[in-house]
Amino acid sequence: MPTNSPVNLWTSAGHASDYLGRADSIPHRSEGEATLLEFVPANPRRILDLGTGDGRLLELVKPAWSTSVEAVAVDFSPAMLHAAGTRFAGDSSVTIVSHNLDHPLPAWGRFDAVVSSFAIHHLVHERKRVLYGEIHDLLNPGGVFCNLEHVASPTRRLHEEFLHSIGYTLETEDPSNKLLDLETQLRWLREIGFADVDCHWKWRELALMVGRRL
Repeated sequence: MPTNSPVNLWTSAGHASDYLGRADSIPHRSEGEATLLEFVPANPRRILDLGTGDGRLLELVKPAWSTSVEAVAVDFSPAMLHAAGTRFAGDSSVTIVSHNLDHPLPAWGRFDAVVSSFAIHHLVHERKRVLYGEIHDLLNPGGVFCNLEHVASPTRRLHEEFLHSIGYTLETEDPSNKLLDLETQLRWLREIGFADVDCHWKWRELALMVGRRL
């Protein structure tokens, strides 16, 4: 099972490119993304995408925006930042920012929604919890946090079955993964002060966590 080690391979262009090459083939991913979209406010003024990658999730959210909406897309992988820059070239509503989520979030102002997709599980567990608190503080009252995430299976057998379903084994899985169980993360969100916290979609180790700031 993945450990809570500080290993993170996402600065490697090859590692990022390999992921982008198979991102569309992750089973049931589109179902989780579609469910996430149900919880994003219809007319947000500002939205933050943490670990944007190539901007895939942000592009799914954008059609519902008005022209006055501002988006901030954050990543630290040079390859991902380049891909996101290409995707949103000429789109003045999107600001792409280089920032490593291992470090505290800068003072970017307040947001009506914070979204993230398969990024936060690369952080050590202690940083995950602190980051959730920082996200809460960045949200406007009534703002929503939607995290489509890779979580830990409760048993080794289920973890192996998940890996097999996506074409991996225990030997070939990403050592950058630091998987944590869903229940612990939902509890953290509630303790931090998020309201209406729940898991609204799950397939094996893929889960959508949502919470609102009161």
